[in-house]
Amino acid sequence: MFEMNELQEDQQIDWNDDNMRPRICCSFSALLLIVFLLSTSLVFAQDTLHNPIDTGCVQKDIADLLREALNKPPKVKEEGSGSLLLVPIIGSNPATGFMFGVGGQYAFKMPGSTSFSLISGSAQITTKAQYIFMLKNSIYSKNNRFFYTGDWRFLVFSQSTYGLGTNSPEGGVLDNQYSICGLETSEDSLTQPMKFDFARLHQSMGIKVAEGFYLGLGYQFDSYFKIVDEKLKLDEGGDSLITSHYAYNTYYGFDTRSYLTSAINAKVIIDTRDNMINARKGYFLSVGYRGAFKFIGNEKTSNALQVEWRSFHGVSKKNPAHLVAFWLMGDFTGAGTLPYMILPATAYDQRGRSSRGYTQGRFRGNNMVYGEVEYRFPISKCTGVLSGVVFANATTANNEFQSLGLFESIKPSGGFGLRVMVDKSSLTNLAIDIGFGDKSTGFYLAAAETF
Repeated sequence: MFEMNELQEDQQIDWNDDNMRPRICCSFSALLLIVFLLSTSLVFAQDTLHNPIDTGCVQKDIADLLREALNKPPKVKEEGSGSLLLVPIIGSNPATGFMFGVGGQYAFKMPGSTSFSLISGSAQITTKAQYIFMLKNSIYSKNNRFFYTGDWRFLVFSQSTYGLGTNSPEGGVLDNQYSICGLETSEDSLTQPMKFDFARLHQSMGIKVAEGFYLGLGYQFDSYFKIVDEKLKLDEGGDSLITSHYAYNTYYGFDTRSYLTSAINAKVIIDTRDNMINARKGYFLSVGYRGAFKFIGNEKTSNALQVEWRSFHGVSKKNPAHLVAFWLMGDFTGAGTLPYMILPATAYDQRGRSSRGYTQGRFRGNNMVYGEVEYRFPISKCTGVLSGVVFANATTANNEFQSLGLFESIKPSGGFGLRVMVDKSSLTNLAIDIGFGDKSTGFYLAAAETF
C-alpha cells in the first residue's frame, strides 16, 4: 500500500488477523528503558567507530542532489520563505479498497516568529465509495504571541471495531458480561465492520504568558451519523448477534445510529522544541480539560483529561541528528459518559500517527495511555539527505465490563523506517515506516516525522 498518512487518517495494511491476543505482562517503564539503553549504546558505539562529522558539511535535500546531477547551481531560498509540498495519494488496503487523491503541506514562519508553522490537508476518494477530506493546522502567530491548533475532517467512511480494552476481542464481545433485552452478546462478533459519516471540528488558540508557555481555550465537535453496524442482527427468534457498539450505546442510553459531542477545551501548553516539524531538542507538554456539557448540545455531561508529552534528547555531541525521542499520551473519561465511537482510540490523535503497527481504532476504552520511543540516526554522512529510525510503542486501554484496568493488558509494537529530506529549510522529511504489532503489520508513507 502507498499512502501519505500525515495528510490523511492513519490507515494501513493489516496482513494478519487478530484472532489470538496473549496478555502482555510488561510495563511501559520497562519497555521504554530497554529501548532507550539499546539506542544509547548503539549511538555511542557508532560515534566511536566513525570519524567525526566534517564541520564543512552542509544540510542538503533531494532538490539539491537533483540539481547537482543536472549540473545546475544550488537554488537560493529567501530567508523566511515558506515550503510547499504537494503529493499524489495512491494506494489500497482492505478498509478502503483502491484510493487516490492529493495531499499538501505548507511549512512557514510568521514575521518575527522563531517557530515553524504547519498547515496540511488532503482530499481522497476510494473504490468503496469513501470520501475523505481533512485540514489540520499548527500555527504560531507573529512574534509567537498566539499558538493555533486545529483538526477539521469530514469522512464518508467505513471501519472495523473490536470491542473495548487492549485485550479485545478476547472472550467475545464484552466477554458476555451482560445481555440487552434478553439477547446475549456473541463470541462470533470479533471483527465488527461499520459504515458511518464523520465530521470533526477541533480548533483552539493559546495565548503566550511566558516564553514557550501558553494558556489555551478551544472548541471540539465530533459527530458520527448515518451509522450502519454491519454485523448487528436483532432477531427475536434467537438468531441474533449483538455488537460491541450496539451493546455499549444501548446500555448507557445513547442512540446507535447517530450521536455527537460538543465540548469546550481548556489547556496549558509548554513548548521548547526548536522545530515542531523535525525537532532536534526540547519538549512539548499539553495538559487539557475537555468539558462536554448538556447546555452546549450533549445528551450527557462528560469530563475528560487529556495529557501529551513529547521530548527530544540528543545522544551524540558530533551530530544533533542522533537523538532519542519520547511520546506519551493519556486520555481519561468517566465510564458511560461518551458514545462508543467517541471514546479514546488508537490513531485518533490530531495527526493520526499513534500505534504504528495497528490499524486505526484497533484499541478503544474510556481510559487510554500510549507511549512510544524512537531512535533517529543519520545515514548520509555529510548531506543529511538520508536518515533512519527504529521505534517501539505500547498501548493500554481499560474495559469496565470486564473489570480490566489500565496496564493490565498492554499491546506493544515496533518497527523501523527510512527518512528522505525533501525540504532542508524546514527539515521536512518523507517518512517510510514498517510497524509490527501483535498479529498485525502496517506500512506507512508520511510527510514529516511521526511526532
